[in-house]
Amino acid sequence: MKKCFFFTLTCILLFTFFSFISLAENSLIIEADALFNKRDVDSMLASIPFYVKAVEADPDSYEANWKCARAYREYADYCLEHELEGWKDICKEYGKIALGYGKKAKKLEPEKVEGHYYYGLSAGTYSDGVSILKALKEGLKGSTQDAFYKAYDIDKMYDIGGPMLAIGRFWHQLPFPFKNKKRAEKYLAEHHQYFPDDPEGLVYYAELLIDRGKKKEARPLLEKAIAGDEPFYSNWAQRLLDDL
Repeated sequence: MKKCFFFTLTCILLFTFFSFISLAENSLIIEADALFNKRDVDSMLASIPFYVKAVEADPDSYEANWKCARAYREYADYCLEHELEGWKDICKEYGKIALGYGKKAKKLEPEKVEGHYYYGLSAGTYSDGVSILKALKEGLKGSTQDAFYKAYDIDKMYDIGGPMLAIGRFWHQLPFPFKNKKRAEKYLAEHHQYFPDDPEGLVYYAELLIDRGKKKEARPLLEKAIAGDEPFYSNWAQRLLDDL
């Protein structure tokens, strides 16, 4: 009878303990999401400690890990796009940290898209900080390529067709002998088919077309990007158009 009582009591205590952890984690993620979704630089930065605490509360939480990777990566990418002071160092530091969380997330739930996708993007951000050649020397090509293709296979439409865009950009930005413009065009053209008004996609696709000698096809894409509502890509498109 006593054994049964203690067993029941232990189960109740364990259930209460894990329920408390789950509630704490959820509360932290909710608070972090509210900050992150404001999408301004200060709020994104402020969201990071809450995501980190959520991971600390439950290290095996898939949601906490992939969202932590996303927050670190998106903050660094924002600094890059707005050319904030020290953006290269931020990309190097935050991209590296994001890689760790992304790696953990894709290992926890490999059948879901977010871990693979943000691992790949984090590798790209880290490369922005240290250079593509250094990232290649560190062996990131294979894992980045695998992550993007896995994300594509799971859900190529995720994040406005992000996996399509990522693969296309990946093959275009690699240095010789890894660069594959034909393969890059396949995925960027596919993304353009689904999302013809996306400023980022327009610029990436147009830049590739120019690189392949298809300037006439690139021009209307650049003109559309210039008229878009994202200054970073509008300015980029204008520079490319001026060089035609």
